[in-house]
Amino acid sequence: MKTAPLTCEKCFSDFQEALEELKAVIKSAKNKGLDAKTEAQIVRVFELTHELTLKTITEFFRNQGHSGFSGSRDITVEAFHEDLIDDGQGWLDMIILRIKYNPIYPENTQNELVDRIINSFVKLFENFERKMEKKLE
Repeated sequence: MKTAPLTCEKCFSDFQEALEELKAVIKSAKNKGLDAKTEAQIVRVFELTHELTLKTITEFFRNQGHSGFSGSRDITVEAFHEDLIDDGQGWLDMIILRIKYNPIYPENTQNELVDRIINSFVKLFENFERKMEKKLE
């Protein structure tokens, strides 16, 4: 059975679902309080959302005829130049913090990551969603 080709619109739809799930998990955590299990769930959904963002951007550029990106940093820089994202440094910080995060490292890295997800990264995703919707119209 053949799978349907990946489209920018499909990637974007998947991203939007993941973002809604991330916001729901955060809202629930704010109501119930943060514990280790909830923090781990926030990190998992965040990582999925970020990966789907990068997939969406990659497919958008592929449709535009751009390719040859060597990783998330290249894609992010190009997305900033193409006005798909509006805070290039914030997005690069997101990538760096994801690289630093590893569940076996000290707890303070996870605490920092969860704090940044709740207080700044969700806003970056929401801004991307707004800009991408305009590009896909």
